[in-house]
Amino acid sequence: MYFRPARVVFLILLGLAAASCGKAEKPAPPAPTVTVAQPLQKDVVDWDDFVGRFEAVDQVDIRPRVSGYLQSIGFRDGEVVRKGQVLFVIDPRPYQAAVDQARAQATRAQATLANAKTALDRGQVLLTARAISQEEFDVRQAAQRQAAADLAAAQANVRNAELNLGFTRVVAPLSGRASDRRVAVGNLVNADGTVLTTVVSLNPIRFAFDGSEALYLKYQRDNRGGSRRSSRDASNPVLIRLQDEPEYRWKGRMDFVDNALNTGSGTIRGRAVVDNPGNFLTPGMFGHLRLLGSAPYRAFLVPDQAVIADQTSQIVYILGDDGMVRQQTVDPGPVVDGLRVVRAGLKPTDKVIIDGLQRVRPGVKALGAPGKIVLQPANPAANGLASTPPPAASATVSEAR
Repeated sequence: MYFRPARVVFLILLGLAAASCGKAEKPAPPAPTVTVAQPLQKDVVDWDDFVGRFEAVDQVDIRPRVSGYLQSIGFRDGEVVRKGQVLFVIDPRPYQAAVDQARAQATRAQATLANAKTALDRGQVLLTARAISQEEFDVRQAAQRQAAADLAAAQANVRNAELNLGFTRVVAPLSGRASDRRVAVGNLVNADGTVLTTVVSLNPIRFAFDGSEALYLKYQRDNRGGSRRSSRDASNPVLIRLQDEPEYRWKGRMDFVDNALNTGSGTIRGRAVVDNPGNFLTPGMFGHLRLLGSAPYRAFLVPDQAVIADQTSQIVYILGDDGMVRQQTVDPGPVVDGLRVVRAGLKPTDKVIIDGLQRVRPGVKALGAPGKIVLQPANPAANGLASTPPPAASATVSEAR
């Protein structure tokens, strides 16, 4: 059969229309369901985080004050010693002989003085009787004075010799932990030159750290505004944790802030004092310190995953009363008990999307299921302190009150 071209086109269009009429229109997808909650309001205290090391309050290089051969050692390497404990003994025999000699010279000078006094007394009688001249009496008087001076010098020599004898016993000038011995018995040690060992104090102990110029400026401005205690205040508390500890369990107080910034690094040196009754902490140990960074203030808290990075800003998704999702730029702070502090950008009545963020985007409708924001302390023993470090110029952690 022969079909005209126009008839063929007509049949094709007729078939397509019939096929399209046979298919049902696809329904629009339902609005996604998300979990929403109003931000949690809490009183928060900021803490600033610093890295530093422990150092001894006092450290002394033990050196002999007299020269001689080392006779004995009175401690074990690394032992905790007490103030006044004998650590080393230098052969005392030469110094004992010097003491005996000085005492003999003092006895001789004392006898000479006694004879001079007797001669002077006799001369006084003879001078009264005009049996001697005034010149001879003056000579006897000068001899008595010289003998008194010689006795004083001899007695000073005795004291000096006794001091040197005492210095043969090298004692600990403070209580603390001794290092290892640097010289073995039998070696010659030189006065004020040979280092025998080193002793460091342990209780209390100091924690030294460097803070940025930005933090220092923040403290200075807060101090002038009266919103926090000065970091120089001895009552300003600090918390410290060691590198293998999950919580900040060591408590101390600030006792020093340097008077100038380091021009090379742009930092300033600070120091805290920490009680160390069990001598567990040792100079040179590494740790993290938290310093009170603000007075208590009211803050909004949301789950950390609810805050999204959008290029240079931080945003959260909020579900409006009309069911539309919109984004809100916020000013986030540190993390406290698993929640992110929001300093600005939220209102108490905002419905923040805390779950289902991957199913929505700004400008679409969504169904809101009510949820609740609760504190989630990672470690109950940490007293609500988190360990997530934000920027160095702001508070690094917060504590909910």
